Amino acid sequence: MLKAVDISKDYRGKKVLKNLDHEIINNKLIAYIGSNGAGKSTLLSILTRTLEKSSGDVFLHDLSIHKWNSKELSKKISILRQSNELNIRLTVYDLVSFGRYPYSKTNLTDVDRAFVDDAINYLGLSDIKDKFLDELSGGQRQMAYIAMVLAQDTNYIFLDEPLNNLDMRHSQKIMKTLKKLVEEKHKTVIIVIHDINFAVTYADYFVAMKNGQIIKEGSIDEVITNEILQQIFDVNIEVVTINDKKVCLYYE
Repeated sequence: MLKAVDISKDYRGKKVLKNLDHEIINNKLIAYIGSNGAGKSTLLSILTRTLEKSSGDVFLHDLSIHKWNSKELSKKISILRQSNELNIRLTVYDLVSFGRYPYSKTNLTDVDRAFVDDAINYLGLSDIKDKFLDELSGGQRQMAYIAMVLAQDTNYIFLDEPLNNLDMRHSQKIMKTLKKLVEEKHKTVIIVIHDINFAVTYADYFVAMKNGQIIKEGSIDEVITNEILQQIFDVNIEVVTINDKKVCLYYE
């Protein structure tokens, strides 16, 4: 169980998060939606202890994450940020191996190598595992970073805008993979996402944010409505059903 209690975050006198309470629902693909500046990425960073909160606390299994040993916490929670550029030249295999650092640091065991191989195979990267990252397309690199997070073998996987700057084919492949992680490996996957229709197609649970607060959270039927989407995005969005699936229309 991972939850935030009365979390606030101030930047230069401006409240980015405002006395926010939030509990992560396990074994779901959870999409955080809202306009830029709503506080989505800030909340993810605080939930993963990669950003200090101004007040409140975050608890993992009823213990403040600030009391967790860093090595043990990194076996429970992983995060993939928006910017993942490295200053060293790595192969896909080398990158995915970094996911095992909390367990064996740089001295990989047979168990570690098995996790690395499984993650590479699961993401369909076996044929490029020996290629360098700078030889790959943006979508292939993003899949390699997701494989690294998978090799880390955490209960909670946080991804901040994993579809950023990707084409439709790679975006679809990544969302299908994240869905499989929930359904097949029983992970809890939390993403910040701006493409509302990708979110609607694949996510199980939605957290709608605006101005540092959670406006509404719940299932697709509870959150993906004309009224709530208009409230958080400040544009007219019509939710229609096509082939029993919801689609958001926001072009005028």
